[in-house]
Amino acid sequence: MLGFLKKPIVVTTEINVNLVALTVLGLISRLWGLSYPRAVVFDEVYYGQFVSLYMKRIFFVDDSGPPFGHMLLALGGYLGGFDGNFLWNRIGAEYSTNVPVWYLRLLPALAGALCVPLAYQILAELQFSHCAALGAALLILLENSLITQSRFMLLESILIFFILLAVLSYLKFYNVQRHSSFSGSWWFWLLLTGVACSCAVGVKYMGLFTYVLLLAVAGLHFWHMIGDQSFSNVSLLCHFLARGLALIILPMAMYLSFFYVHLTLLYRSGPHDQIMTSAFQASLEGGLARITQGQPLEVAYGSQITLRNVLGKPMQCWLHSHTNTYPIRYENGRGSSHQQQVTCYPFKDVNNWWIVKDPGLQQLVVSNPPRPVRHGHIVQLVHGITTRYLNTHDVAAPLSPHSQEVSCYIDYNISMPAQNLWRVEIVNRESDTDVWKTILSEVRFVHVNTSAVLKASGFMLSGASLPEWGYRQLEVVGEKLSKGFHQSMVWNVEEHRYGKSQEQKEREVELHSPTQMDISKNLSFMAKFTELQWKILTLKTEDAEHKYSSSALDWITMDTNIAYWLHPTSGAQIHLLGNVVTWTSANLAALAYVCLSLWYLVRRRRKIYDIPEGAWQLWVSAGGICVGGWAVNYLPFFLMEKTLFLYHYLPALTFHILLIPIVLQHLCDHLCRSVLLKSMFRALVVAWFSSVYFAYCTFSPLTYGQPALAVAQLKDLRWKESWNILLRKQ
Repeated sequence: MLGFLKKPIVVTTEINVNLVALTVLGLISRLWGLSYPRAVVFDEVYYGQFVSLYMKRIFFVDDSGPPFGHMLLALGGYLGGFDGNFLWNRIGAEYSTNVPVWYLRLLPALAGALCVPLAYQILAELQFSHCAALGAALLILLENSLITQSRFMLLESILIFFILLAVLSYLKFYNVQRHSSFSGSWWFWLLLTGVACSCAVGVKYMGLFTYVLLLAVAGLHFWHMIGDQSFSNVSLLCHFLARGLALIILPMAMYLSFFYVHLTLLYRSGPHDQIMTSAFQASLEGGLARITQGQPLEVAYGSQITLRNVLGKPMQCWLHSHTNTYPIRYENGRGSSHQQQVTCYPFKDVNNWWIVKDPGLQQLVVSNPPRPVRHGHIVQLVHGITTRYLNTHDVAAPLSPHSQEVSCYIDYNISMPAQNLWRVEIVNRESDTDVWKTILSEVRFVHVNTSAVLKASGFMLSGASLPEWGYRQLEVVGEKLSKGFHQSMVWNVEEHRYGKSQEQKEREVELHSPTQMDISKNLSFMAKFTELQWKILTLKTEDAEHKYSSSALDWITMDTNIAYWLHPTSGAQIHLLGNVVTWTSANLAALAYVCLSLWYLVRRRRKIYDIPEGAWQLWVSAGGICVGGWAVNYLPFFLMEKTLFLYHYLPALTFHILLIPIVLQHLCDHLCRSVLLKSMFRALVVAWFSSVYFAYCTFSPLTYGQPALAVAQLKDLRWKESWNILLRKQ
């Protein structure tokens, strides 16, 4: 029974020395002098703000993409003990001693370093020689632009890492499937493909491009399986379900988990709350939650409420009135009703309070028990301070003459009777008997007499405001329902109390006092996720022209660069500039691939086969990954209306670089027929690779920011007139 003890237990393992050496070289190239410069470098000024907010648990919204990449950067800050106290307001600002610069830049640097062995393994899994795989890895290692981007607190290197990991995992899965479907390694690589895809999308939405490419490749491979009679129907169904689980269900679940962690960490109110709904704001600690905590949930007749416009663009605002009236005549000569002004006011104010009144009763207090207002009920809205009724009539609005003026009614004893009945319609109701709820219900008010809907006008959406007589506040109008639905027609109750004072003076005191009652209004995770996701997708910041912005056409030939950092006294500087030899070679390799592919296709159509079928399949599959990866990560930028920078090209560039050794090996194996030609070709490749290394060394002072170069040396590095190398006046 104990016979196994008679022999020593031996564990053997294989170590790929190439992989180990490449990983070490990658780490050295990305981690060397990582804390230099100890100053804010380019977009660190942008991402650093979010890291500080994570450290302080303050909620924020970034319209550039999902939160996973930000969380990874924040993880570096957490590991370094960062307290979040730093003012990220200027590129080049010196970091204070409490900022752990090395840790903040660590994860992007590690991701960039690991891209080197990943490139090696991808070509090996594509069944190319180890020499070609080594060449691909060395090209990634010596690519100046990838080094620069990975040495700072930026997201592109992390994105590229997960993209390459997804590609490698799928290739390994595909190769394992040939001999052992549903084995442990088969499941591991398939699931890792889904995980890596979800992480890539979670870092930046650019990761979707490669995710879609891999889904297309997986779909094509499964289509071929359907035609393989060796697979039974049950086996095909199992394969289909496994791919659906790993490549669709798992990434979706992980994507949700990124937001769950994000929302769990950021539970405190902050400056970005204002673009969220009242319900979302009330779920955060501090801010609106301090005001709304414990408010009555159900709006009743006699309730005192503030009404916030749901749209919140260009700024949040509340339904508001004050004692001033519309001018008898506007500047353009049109007349008004001269009634009390009603506006949308972007600040909290006592004049934002309204009382929900039952048209059949005179009381302005909540009865006991309260009578809740339901969907479809008719109400009057009484302005709390002036006690005038919200009203609209067939008079043109001041800024929107095709819409009705909204006012608080003043009886001038003329032939203009009050029209102050409004029907409450709960837009997000579950049934027609739903009760109007504080914060949660989104309602619109339909005027009974004219069927106009209370709306924050289109001039509010464009940022236009009323003239001086309206105190530059935002216009509110009555809009005909026939003109269609818009979020600016929807309102929600933000602050709410049950009115107790019938006398006006007592009621004014009540309106100035805070409310405290005991009802919680916590949003579910899915409700918060849906709202936050919608804000990320629809929130558009002003895209201003940037000194270093560029067009997608500039990227292929590297006609542009970006100055990331300049030393305040010396000529030391860091630029996003690629290895000129590598970029040119990648373009030539892509051109050669397209020309050769077209040539082979035409010849194969004529039943002429220049290369073996196995070599042709290898050529096509490699092109599908590398050329396809370049195309899906590059061409979409021609359709985007946003400010573009050179670093947007780096994921596409990575696939472009992988194509170079593929084309070189193909030329050597199939076009160099004689031993002499092969030897000459290999000598040329060695000379070419020496030029790659020379270009890397030449531009390394601009990659690492040291040593500082003299003006003459900097001028020598300006290989293109379009490059903006910074020269100090002497």
